Order: sequence, then structure tokens, then C-alpha cells
Amino acid sequence: MIVIGGTSSKSLAKDLAQELGTKFIQARVVRFPDEECYVRIEEEDLDDEVIIVQNTHPDNNLVETLLLQDAAAGLGARKITTIVPYFGYARQDDRFEKGEALSAKVMIRALEICSKHLVTIDVHKPIILDWFRGETNDVHAAPCIGKFFDGHGIDLVLAPDEGAMQRASEVAKVIGADVDHLEKTRLSGEVVRMAPKNVDAKDKNALIVDDIISTGGTIEAAANQLKILEARSVTAVCTHGLFTRNALERLRKCCNAVYSTNTIENEVSVISVAPQIAKVLHNQI
Repeated sequence: MIVIGGTSSKSLAKDLAQELGTKFIQARVVRFPDEECYVRIEEEDLDDEVIIVQNTHPDNNLVETLLLQDAAAGLGARKITTIVPYFGYARQDDRFEKGEALSAKVMIRALEICSKHLVTIDVHKPIILDWFRGETNDVHAAPCIGKFFDGHGIDLVLAPDEGAMQRASEVAKVIGADVDHLEKTRLSGEVVRMAPKNVDAKDKNALIVDDIISTGGTIEAAANQLKILEARSVTAVCTHGLFTRNALERLRKCCNAVYSTNTIENEVSVISVAPQIAKVLHNQI
């Protein structure tokens, strides 16, 4: 197998090649003055299975992904596996209003033109992978997150809501910590209390685990409430760190630390999900 990296998630692509013990190629990508994308894989041929690692968010990364696929196919790749660390448009899996585009399906169908295998990491709605006419896997980042925090004194792992309990439970199992989910209680028309449903946070080192942190509003509110409840420390971690609207700066004011995996490269993306992806790919061989 050969791993080819695009311009997003470069560190993840390199980590994956190292985990697999395979050759890594950094594709040449140029943006013209009119913002069109030029892609070249600088090899004579690719008579092998090819793994492309590239995000589809924002939109320009989607175009780059499609061009990388075509470039690999043009060099004779036997099979193309596309790994999309952060899959854009995954939230729109239905036509909620008349006249809307079914965005997730459009992206899936575009990606399957040249690719026989699609791998995502903690995709927002795994059901969208059913539209891909080929092999699919959604990799869970939780084991890598748990391994990163194992031995760091975390007492309590928290999901931001009940629906995210599976992810938090997977992390807590690796760490050997208690697990719970945050519950909102409206105290008045303007005051909402957010606290663990079943476990007392007092004197606990709490870890809030989420799939995506975008604006960070939920995590910020939860961290502030946990401090009121006398948690010893509050750490936030997510798979996909978008950190829009100065979210990282704001979260650092209420959290003791903030981390994310390397699906999206940023200054806190220190947890590599390459081991979990490699495990899935090894099972496909």
C-alpha cells in the first residue's frame, strides 16, 4: 500500500504511513491566482493499493480530494481507499425543508467516482455511509483519546449529552474512570444549570469528550458549571477541533486544558488517530 497525503491532515497521513509501514507520498498541490487547484502525484506509476488522506472541509479541500483520486487512478492505482478525517456536510442527511439539497449524499456520490473504499473518523451521522457503493468504515477515535489520557489522573469522563454516552464510555473504559453525561436543568426563564446526571463532580478531575467543537458554547457552559460544582480541574477534548469564533481562546479561560485529535490540524491536535485507522485497514487486507 502507498499513502498519499493532501494539504489537510498532513501529520495524520504521515503517522498512518508509519503505522502501516508503507511508503508515504506528499502530493504536490498548487492554488492558482483564481483559486483553482492543481494536483500532481510525482510518481511514474502507482501499481499498488493507494490510500488518500484528505479532508472534505472546507469546500476547497473537497475539490482537492477528488483531484487526488483522479491523479491516483491515472497512474494506475489498483484500488483507491479514501480516508476523510473530517467529513464536511455530514449533518445534512435528509431534506428537512422543501427544495433543500441532500448534501451528505451528494458528497458521498462524488467521492465514490474513483474510490472503492471510504473511511471516516467519528462521522456525525454514520448512516450516510450507506449511500457509498463500496466498502465503508467509520473509525472511533475514543481508544486513542483514552490512551492519551491514561495515567493523567482523570477521575470522571463526561459526555455533553446522553446521546454521546457511547463515546465517553469508550474513553472512560480505557482510563478506568467514572463516566456520566451532562444534564441541563432550567432553573428559570433565563438560568440553566448543567451538571453530571448521576456522579458528583466535586474534587474530581473531569474530562469532557465531544465529537466536534465548533463555537465551543456547550463546552464553555459545562466547564463553568463544573467549576461552580467544585471540580478540581476541567479538560476538554474532541475528535474534530474546528474552533470557530475564537473558541479555543475562550475555552482556555474556563478549562485547564483543551485537546483534539489530528483529523483537523491545529495547535492542540496532539492526539493521533492513525493507530485506529491502521487497525481497520489491516483487517481489510
